[in-house]
Formats: sequence, structure tokens, C-alpha cells
Amino acid sequence: MAKDKLDLLGPLLSQVGGVLADIADGDPEDVFLYVEIAEGWISPNIFKEEGKLVRWLDPDNKELIDLLFEAWHLEPEGKRWSVMEYAIKDGKFEVSFKYPEEVNVESMDHDRREDALIARYGDKPRVYPPPPEGAFELKP
Repeated sequence: MAKDKLDLLGPLLSQVGGVLADIADGDPEDVFLYVEIAEGWISPNIFKEEGKLVRWLDPDNKELIDLLFEAWHLEPEGKRWSVMEYAIKDGKFEVSFKYPEEVNVESMDHDRREDALIARYGDKPRVYPPPPEGAFELKP
């Protein structure tokens, strides 16, 4: 049975790479996808290393979301991963998973994503798009 799951997961993850290439304007090299997921929600974040900085890319892509949920649902309930890190380097992708016993994603914690970015990129500056017009920042 595990072989069957891998036969399904490999092509799905390859399709994820194709969608990431589209999002990165055809150049997926040095793209990193960080995903947190649980029943009913998903939080993907895409970054691309560009020399001395790391740029955030908009993950709002229905095909990407559908592929990630499909990959997640390949696992039986109770054994599904909660975090996926997907990196493209030298034309190949590498994927790692973390499971609920390793990380609890039921509570929002932006530090987990930040920790993954620091582990991958160190202190390289990250560039995010400007906030949309009319947006405001909530302060504690």
C-alpha cells in the first residue's frame, strides 16, 4: 500500500513544482514553499531567493491549493502531516514533512514560518509586497 501512495504522491509533488514555476514566472530555481495545513484550512507561503535577498511570491493559486490538499489527503486521518517544506534547487525538488506530534499548527504562530526561513536563508532580507491600499496595521 505504501508503494501505491508514493506512486500517487510523487507525481502530485512534481505538479506542485510546475505550479511553483508558473508562480515564479517560469523560473522555479531557488523557490521555497512553506505550508501549514489542517482540516479545512491551509497556509502556503512561497519565497524565492534572489541573490542577496528573498522575495515573497503570492501563493493565491487554486491549482496549488488543490494539489496540496490532495497530497495531504493521501495520508490516512490521524497520520497526516501538518507542515511541508518544499524546495527547488538545481532543477530538482526536495520535500520534508513535520507531523502533529512535532508541531501543533492548530494555533497560529508566525514564528514557525520565520524559524524555517532563518534556517534556510539566515539573515538575508525578505521582501514582501506593499500592503494593499486602505490596509492598516493592528498594534498590541
